[in-house]
Amino acid sequence: MILYIVIILVVIILLYFILSYNKFRILKNYVKEAFSTMDVYLKKRYDLVPNLVNVVKGYATHEKDTLEAITNARSKAYDDMNTNEKN
Repeated sequence: MILYIVIILVVIILLYFILSYNKFRILKNYVKEAFSTMDVYLKKRYDLVPNLVNVVKGYATHEKDTLEAITNARSKAYDDMNTNEKN
């Protein structure tokens, strides 16, 4: 009778350790997956930075051209005014 109890306890302890080990392996895989996912997101973000820089450069050129056109139009309009209109 005591032998059966000892065998059952040993089996329960072994099952506990096996299940705990499996649980830790699953958790370890979740952590690896999370880090891999974060690496993918960071890589995508890193790849998008040059595109963003090019867009900003293009927009800056557009803004520069627009500002020059507005400045030229204002100065031309001021130059075209007669003396009475300037006062």
